[in-house]
Amino acid sequence: MSAPVRIGVVGLGAMGLKYAELLHAGKIAGATLAAVCNRRPEPRAAYAEVPGFADIKALLKAHAADALIIATPHYAHTTIAIAALRCGLHVLVDKPIAVHKADAGKMLAAHRSTQSVFAIMFQMRTDSRYRKIKQLLDEGALGRLQRVQWTLTDWFRTDTYYRAGQWRATWRGEGGGILLNQAPHQLDLLQWLVGQPERVRAWCHFGKYHKIEVEDEVTAYLEFAGGATGVFIASTGEAPGTNRLELAGDRARIVLEGDRLTLDTNQVPAAKLRATSKEMFAVPQSTRQEFRLEPPVEAHRTVMQNFVDAISTGAPLIAPAAEGLRSLELANAMILSSVTDRAVALPISARRYAAALKKLIAASAHKRA
Repeated sequence: MSAPVRIGVVGLGAMGLKYAELLHAGKIAGATLAAVCNRRPEPRAAYAEVPGFADIKALLKAHAADALIIATPHYAHTTIAIAALRCGLHVLVDKPIAVHKADAGKMLAAHRSTQSVFAIMFQMRTDSRYRKIKQLLDEGALGRLQRVQWTLTDWFRTDTYYRAGQWRATWRGEGGGILLNQAPHQLDLLQWLVGQPERVRAWCHFGKYHKIEVEDEVTAYLEFAGGATGVFIASTGEAPGTNRLELAGDRARIVLEGDRLTLDTNQVPAAKLRATSKEMFAVPQSTRQEFRLEPPVEAHRTVMQNFVDAISTGAPLIAPAAEGLRSLELANAMILSSVTDRAVALPISARRYAAALKKLIAASAHKRA
């Protein structure tokens, strides 16, 4: 039996402590909590029996781990991941992969020169509801995609949440709001299911509901190859919120809301009926299938186990880090579209977005309440 993978957790906030506890409690087969890293000593004290470090350089110099899970504020993902990869460590980074496309590109370039496993915590890919949707799409159940609509307003957050950390909800500390913190999961699922749009026009509302300088409400219009269009709406200020995904195609429509997934399939494809019907008001008849699928209970644990299995046995990753670039680019495109007040084509210029973000940071006059 091979030795367990020694994992260090970097960043002991809410999520970092969750990952550390799963390892410490032996919930990840073939892995052990080998080190913790956090600037403040108090969180490290919870795991006094393992080596604790105040900075990543000391951890890497000590050769205390074979792999890292990075759960720090967003900007630090880039420097820590690159340093770890260059030392030959495996890396699992929390979402988003980085704050902007240019930084993500640097991380992926560092990975290409290694044999390390590099993954991202997109645990919602393990959700049976989205996996069923992907199966239906891969089987061609929708026919030609016509429309995508995701209303995602159940990410309600209080002012207390945003005051919980000085880095939160600032351009300098977090690099964005709902698009960089909450919605990366749905942006990942969107491109995973139907592909990346070719063009985005977005309207981001900055500090609409909270005393913050970044976006807490977004409405984006998407254009896909082949003519499909989409609307993506997200908010942290609306209650009661909605989480409804609707995908409409020539042959069928998929709707997911809560744990209810429905597939309405036309008996005759809409395009065919439009072209051939002799009736003025003919409508395709459809049949409905309903699927009751529960969301995963231990999704983070599943991704962590997959990460360890990829290291130990070469198992395929649920979410390779390279795929984190797509959702990040989509978030960057929405912010860029809003601040320039025009549509943007994808892929975006990494240099152009980095410059736009730099201007937002320089113009910031936000003071934490």
